[in-house]
Amino acid sequence: MAVGYPLDTVKVRLQTQKQFTGIWQCATTTFLKEGVSGFFKGMALPVTTIAMTSSVTFGVYRNFLHCLSQLRGGGANTRLDVALAGMAGGIAQTSVMAPGDLVKVRLQCQTESKRGGPVRPRYRGPVHCLVSIMREEGLRGLYRGALPLMLRDGPSYATYFTVYSSICDAMTHTDKTRPGWGVVMLAGGVAGAAAWAVGTPMDVIKARIQMDGARDVKQYRGLLHCITQTVHTEGARVFYRSLWINCLRAFPSNMVVFMTYELLTDFLRVRTETEDMPYVVMD
Repeated sequence: MAVGYPLDTVKVRLQTQKQFTGIWQCATTTFLKEGVSGFFKGMALPVTTIAMTSSVTFGVYRNFLHCLSQLRGGGANTRLDVALAGMAGGIAQTSVMAPGDLVKVRLQCQTESKRGGPVRPRYRGPVHCLVSIMREEGLRGLYRGALPLMLRDGPSYATYFTVYSSICDAMTHTDKTRPGWGVVMLAGGVAGAAAWAVGTPMDVIKARIQMDGARDVKQYRGLLHCITQTVHTEGARVFYRSLWINCLRAFPSNMVVFMTYELLTDFLRVRTETEDMPYVVMD
């Protein structure tokens, strides 16, 4: 996460702030004004919650897939099963992810430097940001942007697990019960990039809603108004402005995610002859 986080900060700033006109300009401006630490703003909270978020996603995915298999009396899962289970996992994780993601985005978009300047940062850190949001906007404020987050992660995780399973299925010899590690890493990387290709447009909307009103200027009345206003003022191309950054981050990180997951499930002997997830043999 630490390796890809600077790119995530650049991505969020490009999505929400018009002062940044491109990736290089955003990166150099951030470095010159805020130093290296400017790229890591807001990382503390996601780091502390990523294990819980991942356990919810993969746990719901596994159990949902198992339930679908049991409903039809056992046997291999279909691609539709995998997509539905992935969507369920993606939606479920928003319940624990939304507050931390909101704090992350608010801190990433805080361009004021702590090293001195005419304007001091509004938030002193993750805890102060969390407390400030609760005090000013209430508990409901912590879930600002939860709907677009859900609309992003539902379809993107359906794509994520379906692409992963499909590649593993296609590249695994019939005499083997599981894919090789090279296949796992390739499938994980491609699945991560494909998921962001699906989720990036709603990721832009999510970030803008999360930042709406943070600087005392509220622009959007809701999700649909944010979408229409964004298209009207900047065109539809803005939804894919940060796509290649997302894919660049996603490929290596998801290679590691699935390799680690497969290693852990092997070590803990979770997999059985009839239940080999997240890799799933499909009809």
